[in-house]
Amino acid sequence: MSGTPEMDEQELWDTLEWDHALSIDLQEELLRIFGERGRKAIRAVDESRVKKYLDFFVVVGTSDEYVVEDEFCTCRAQVFRSGPCWHVLAARIADLTGQYEVVDEWYMETLK
Repeated sequence: MSGTPEMDEQELWDTLEWDHALSIDLQEELLRIFGERGRKAIRAVDESRVKKYLDFFVVVGTSDEYVVEDEFCTCRAQVFRSGPCWHVLAARIADLTGQYEVVDEWYMETLK
């Protein structure tokens, strides 16, 4: 990073909430803190694979769509891994930056 001191996780989220933009420095911090999960999350946001329905965020993964609510995700990795999966990170980044597709319907209704 360009001489900027390292952030802890809370500082990262606070800065992202304040800036509403994922700068290069913040991307580097995401990668430092979360590694490959951060890389996948950034890619999902960049590729517009985060959708905000009226009831949930949904992140389109490589093989399925995953419902994200706060720190919970419907993916299998959520059960077996400590810390947030990349879907949760992508939804959080998208929420704080406004980089998501708005879907004006209830996700649960689309499942019927």
